[in-house]
Amino acid sequence: MANKRALSWSVALRDLKDDRSRRADVREERLRTMAGLRGAAPALSAWRGRSGRRYVVGVHELAEPDFAEVDEAVVIAVRRDDAGIAQAVSIAASGKGPRERLHRNWLARARQQGATEMHVHRLAEGEEERRAVVADLAVDGEQASA
Repeated sequence: MANKRALSWSVALRDLKDDRSRRADVREERLRTMAGLRGAAPALSAWRGRSGRRYVVGVHELAEPDFAEVDEAVVIAVRRDDAGIAQAVSIAASGKGPRERLHRNWLARARQQGATEMHVHRLAEGEEERRAVVADLAVDGEQASA
């Protein structure tokens, strides 16, 4: 009697896809094209959301004067470990109106949690799209802030 197991490829592929989507954590994916341009061009990076979408960001130091220029964007406060791996500390969406701008207490909380960088995604076109990006990149247990 031969021991043969019938394998359903469609089920195996579905399980593999489900496993990949469960493991899809929010993470930074550095842009390889920027490696040779250090100093000559603004630093760019990208973040991969839980949905699998990629968001290109400009990388800035976490400084208060930069907030005056942040207008209608998604801002990610980032800290790096000893290996240089980025971890999102807080994520916020800002708009044009004074009530929608980033607040100084957001900056203070981000610094308190060890953030040293501000990654700014300016390609979201409207308030609803910015909220969707924040939800996709949200740090576990954190409420999306504005």
